[in-house]
Amino acid sequence: MEPDPSKYVLEGDNSMYAAASGLVVPVVTRGGLEVGDTGQSAGATRVSGVSIQHTPATRLWFGKVSNEPGYRSVTHHHGEAETGGYVLSGRARIYFGERFEDYIDMEEGDWVFVPPFMPHIECNLDRNKSLTWMTTRTPENIVVNLADVPDADLRDWLDRP
Repeated sequence: MEPDPSKYVLEGDNSMYAAASGLVVPVVTRGGLEVGDTGQSAGATRVSGVSIQHTPATRLWFGKVSNEPGYRSVTHHHGEAETGGYVLSGRARIYFGERFEDYIDMEEGDWVFVPPFMPHIECNLDRNKSLTWMTTRTPENIVVNLADVPDADLRDWLDRP
């Protein structure tokens, strides 16, 4: 089914996005000036390029997540947020399932969708290189850290190449 473009005629009120000047304009976050005041899990660095913390956005979080070599997140979920990710560089693994017995591996250029409220563990498979993700969430960067799972309970984690 094709989308109906007539639904997107410029009739909406976007005045809530107006800058101090009264004009509605795009908001740019310059590289190196991203905001780090966002939901975190130990060992992951999340910086936002577009978020409620520093733009008029109210239903979107878009940022970059960096993981050190060999990184493994604590068990967590992102509440009501739908999460989309793109592996910018490195090799990743996400554990999920009732006892985190399942996992998917990704590499540079792969995209992933993580449904709301899904407990998971994010990992950098590489013991020597960093992993960088581009991540987007709606409505914002919700991070709910949960009781952790020992490394030994994660299938194929300790003996990865």
